[in-house]
This record gives sequence, structure tokens and C-alpha cells, in this order.
Amino acid sequence: MAARPSPSPELSVGDRLHDEIAKLRAQVDSLKNDVRLQTATLMTADSTRQILQSQTTGARPLETSDATKLKLLARFREQSAHKQRCLYRACASLTTFKVNDPDPNAVDGGNVLGLRFELMSKAKFVRPYYVMLNRPYPDRRLLRVHRHTVPQCIPLSGLVARHLPLPTAKDDDDDDAPKKQDLSRFVRALRRELVRYHNRAAVIGDMKKAAGLSSKKIPDHESETEITDISAADAEAKQISLQWRDGRSGRLVMNDDGEVVKMVVQGVNGQDHETVRQFLGGAARVEEVTMSLENH
Repeated sequence: MAARPSPSPELSVGDRLHDEIAKLRAQVDSLKNDVRLQTATLMTADSTRQILQSQTTGARPLETSDATKLKLLARFREQSAHKQRCLYRACASLTTFKVNDPDPNAVDGGNVLGLRFELMSKAKFVRPYYVMLNRPYPDRRLLRVHRHTVPQCIPLSGLVARHLPLPTAKDDDDDDAPKKQDLSRFVRALRRELVRYHNRAAVIGDMKKAAGLSSKKIPDHESETEITDISAADAEAKQISLQWRDGRSGRLVMNDDGEVVKMVVQGVNGQDHETVRQFLGGAARVEEVTMSLENH
């Protein structure tokens, strides 16, 4: 007679201790972040500056030494400069600057117009994106993209053809004036595409976190219906790949603004429509799917 399979063993004492240590470390990191945030808030307050700069508080001298007070004043100036820089980057999301191309054969004497795009993702500034423009025609004020750091998944060439068209031989032969360039619309359209891309990437990260895949916590039990992987399936972050422990795989497609377009789940017996209905739950946006995962 075949031996009966033994039930799944419970977590050992070592695993439970490891789980508890991981929780405590996460709490310590959270408390440290709160302390840094509160310290930064206090250091940029006007009342703090007045206390540090004054020699006395009323008729009583300060209890801190001069060296400590000078150190705190330096910290205050550093934090104030950081706050001002962040405020500028948040308000001035697009800045222009002029640079010179050192190439002796550069067009327009090496004059280049630079565009810097500032974006935020998950309450943090990402590395700025740059687009360099020059004027290839000496007798016209037409702009052309010279260099850029825009990701390949952004349709930069299509935006350039739409908003910064260059004249062609057909345009020169026609009596009608060629299409005019619109730098303002080009900048707005490009920044919108960059923001959409980062929002889509961020929502995939939020979905992964909601499913418990980004933490190092050891699960109390393993279920066949548990999701084991959530990741972007394309460079544009418009398709999300999902994997279940029982072998099912799915693909969720969203549009530029994060709205759910379609979802397909493939199981052992073909397409699994029931899993699609349970996973989406009538959600129209990917953020709603993330909220549903958090509540489970």
C-alpha cells in the first residue's frame, strides 16, 4: 500500500525568527525615514533659524554650545538649499539652456538649444531627460533634433514629424507654404509621453508590491492560486505578464493612460475566463486591480 503523503510542514522556529527579524528591520527602516522627514521639516522652519541665530532666548542663554549651533546653522542652510532646489524642479518641469557643439564642422556655428525635462515617480525625482536641437538650414529658423536621452520606447520620431516637420523637396516645389513647426506643442506632447511611461512603470511596481512579490517576507503557506510573478512584458510597459504557482500565465494590456484594454489567462485546458473575471473584478483601470490585490 502506498504511503500517504505527509501534510505540508509548518514553519520551523528558525523560519519564524527570520520572519520576525525581517518585520522588525522593516519597522526600523520606516522609523528612520520618519525621523529624517521630521528633522528636515524642523530644519527648514523659520522658527528654528531664529532660535539658532539668536544668542539668547529672552533673558536665558542657549544651552547648546557655539560649535553645535554653527553645525546646526550649516545643516539649516544645506536643507534650505535642497528644499529650494526641489521646489524649483517641481515647478519648472521644463527648462531651456544654450550649449555650444565643439565640433568644428557643426551646423549653425555649433549653437544648440537644450531642453531639460524634470519628472517625478513615487515621490522622487528621476534622472532628467535631455533633447538637443539645432538649426540645419542657415536661411531658416527650423529646428531639428540633434541629440537626446529619451528612451527608445517613447515615439520621439513621430512627435518630431508631427510638431517639428522639416521641409522636403515636394514642399519646395509646391506653392503652398510648408507645415510650420510648433516647439511648444512638441514639448508638451513629449513630456506627456514621458509622464505616461513612468506612471505605467510605477503602477506595475505597485501591483507587484500589492501581490506581496516585492517583500522578503516568508509566506505562512503556499497556495496553488498564488501569483508568483508580475512584470512588464514590453519596453513601453503597456503589457503586464503574470504567472501563477499552478502553471497558469496571463497577459494584461493597458493603454497609454493605464486603462485596462484586455486580459488573457492561459491555463492547462486553454483560456481561463474565470480567472480573468476574478482578477479584474470589473476594474476599468490598473490602479483598481492593484487596490483589489491589496484587499485580498
